[in-house]
Amino acid sequence: MAPHSAQPGDKKISPFLNALIGGITGAIEISITFPTEYTKTVMQLYPELNKQGTVATVKQTFREKGVFGFYRGYSALLMFSVPKNYTRFGTYAYVKSNVFTEPTKLNNFLCGICAGAAESTFVVTPQETLKTKLIHDKLSANPQYKNLFHGIYKIVQTQGVAGLYRGYLATLLKQSTNQGVRFVVFEDTQKFLQNYITYKVLCDFLSGAFAGFCSTMFNNPVDVVKTNLQGMEAHKYGGFLGCFSYIMKHEGPMGFYKGVGPRLARVILDVAITFSVFNSLKRLLVKMLARD
Repeated sequence: MAPHSAQPGDKKISPFLNALIGGITGAIEISITFPTEYTKTVMQLYPELNKQGTVATVKQTFREKGVFGFYRGYSALLMFSVPKNYTRFGTYAYVKSNVFTEPTKLNNFLCGICAGAAESTFVVTPQETLKTKLIHDKLSANPQYKNLFHGIYKIVQTQGVAGLYRGYLATLLKQSTNQGVRFVVFEDTQKFLQNYITYKVLCDFLSGAFAGFCSTMFNNPVDVVKTNLQGMEAHKYGGFLGCFSYIMKHEGPMGFYKGVGPRLARVILDVAITFSVFNSLKRLLVKMLARD
């Protein structure tokens, strides 16, 4: 996700290598941050858990299921994390080099929009649908899915391939705005912090953390709608606008910020790790190529 101006030797790194580095980064990031993603998801699915708060939800999960209770639905995200980041970084690098080539904030935002749209279409929507349904199913009285692959089979069998694309519009809006905001905020923050911080990894980490904070506060309402549309009770909403109206009617404006605490923790850590790991791997690769 790193901006062009912040990357040493960009011209030596092809979109394919950018994508490959991104895939490795994604696998590392999701393994570290998934417990916060799980907590966020269950709080968005169950208003009673949201009311009791993040700390109480974490304590309850640990008390009832132990550490591994925070990794329910993890397999879905892990399986998709490499192709998701591969698509994101590859698309971003390609668009930056071939479409929006002028180094302006608007072009950086549009490159992020394209990267988010590509990953939501090819990877993130089925990934998020599976993750949400697996978590929701595991918490139900009579679970239907034995594991990830059984879940995929049952969803496709009963709903067709379209069943994996529940909440596509919400996911597209979420991922596009996520990446657009993050690229711009990261670049501006990094330029500012470079005047005060000499350690590149720390600068990347802090800039990424702030970019994650901004993107979360900007589009959490879309994330709440997306989660509910991808749950086991999605049929009762009738689409994006129906779900939006339902939440507004029954929970008010604050209903769109359910799970924002754990999502902030997850996304801030996610983006901070992603930027710092990605940039570190990229700098290392540039040095290796320079020696050849």
